[in-house]
Amino acid sequence: MLNIKKIAEYAQLSAKELGIKKYDIYGSSIDDTSVEVDGGEPKQVQASNRSSVIVRVWNKQKTVGVATTTDLDNEGIKLALETAREASVFGNENNTPEFSPEAKKPTAKLSRSLTNAAPIPTLVDILIKTEKKLLEAHQAITGVPYNGLSQENVMRFYLNSEGAVRQEEGSYSSIYLYSRTEEEGKKPRGASSVKISHSLSDLDVDGCLKEVIEKTISHINYQSIPSGKYRVILSPTSFLSLVGAFSNIFNAQNILDNQSLSTRDSLGTEIASPLLCLCDDALHPDSIVTETFDGEGTPTRRVELIANGILSGLLHSTGTAKQMNAKPTGHANIGSKVTVSSHFYHVFASEKQAQKLSLEESDGIILIDRLQALHAGVNSLQGSFSLPFDGWFVNKGKLTSIDAATVAGDIQDVLKSIIYIESKAEVLPGGICPRVWIDELSITGE
Repeated sequence: MLNIKKIAEYAQLSAKELGIKKYDIYGSSIDDTSVEVDGGEPKQVQASNRSSVIVRVWNKQKTVGVATTTDLDNEGIKLALETAREASVFGNENNTPEFSPEAKKPTAKLSRSLTNAAPIPTLVDILIKTEKKLLEAHQAITGVPYNGLSQENVMRFYLNSEGAVRQEEGSYSSIYLYSRTEEEGKKPRGASSVKISHSLSDLDVDGCLKEVIEKTISHINYQSIPSGKYRVILSPTSFLSLVGAFSNIFNAQNILDNQSLSTRDSLGTEIASPLLCLCDDALHPDSIVTETFDGEGTPTRRVELIANGILSGLLHSTGTAKQMNAKPTGHANIGSKVTVSSHFYHVFASEKQAQKLSLEESDGIILIDRLQALHAGVNSLQGSFSLPFDGWFVNKGKLTSIDAATVAGDIQDVLKSIIYIESKAEVLPGGICPRVWIDELSITGE
């Protein structure tokens, strides 16, 4: 893994030798092991160590050059600094990035450490046994075409010429299963599940298996539905998928680039039902991949994005915060251009929620489990989407799988049409979220 003190020493000595006064470096190192199986045999086994750093150098004209390298010894760091200095001549003179004013402030203290990776044969054995159980769960399940079990150790760091030095590390394990059915006279069906934890010993392999089996069996007997307007329930996965697809609403860099559904004046306006509250919380206790600082060294934190339907916050880098008279929020990714992205969403209901709805008492409702083709069916600048989905038709609590259908709408209308947010939340890799009820959406069936 990375030796941060050595890299800091290399950078300081090389910068002095090259006459560089201002620089910063962000880097990471990942030790990764992953396996896939097929029919009880290993299909793919991978092990890798990937280390890289991004170096930024400011020249006397205060423009910035950027260079990357995977060579982390003294010569590699020196060459990266020299290359970045040469590139700084061509740097953008407008909105030049600066060091984060919070790069030296304390970050959250997390009790985490790296765990020893299990041997590859152990991973293969676990996944083969899991695949076997899935295939034996129902005669219609004929394959597990997509699967994977992985573990990785990650170390990240940030340092700059003003003496800021940060580093953190963590271990993560994950399992992914996707089933496929084949029955005469019926279309192939499938279901998927993913689980993630800090270590292989804590990984909920059985929970992942159970979820895939239950969903797969529920999709075997399907029926078509007529096109029309339906009350829709979005699963935690599907609601977070929509939030992620239209994250430009909360992204300050997108707003400044005129690539957002929001504007500089949108803060404080009502953009959703008063029932909806949404935060981005990098330090949420249920988040497995927790980051305590961003690419600029800014400490991460909980950021309130929507409070009772009101747009109450944005995700900022140091540059966007300066331009919008705000504070950086710990969401920056450095590179040739500093970008902004989310960490871990937390969706919950406001205290204004009074009514309570349930599947058992509902009739003629669509429960959407997973949205598909998000890369093609979303127009993030117009707010519109048209997406095929996996889901069920709900009749008094009875779920019947839907043959094939597409849901279409506008994200701004969807957010304002929320009529109920359930209390029980599900923890997913990208956030924690309950099921969300939408008053009406257009469904195209067969």
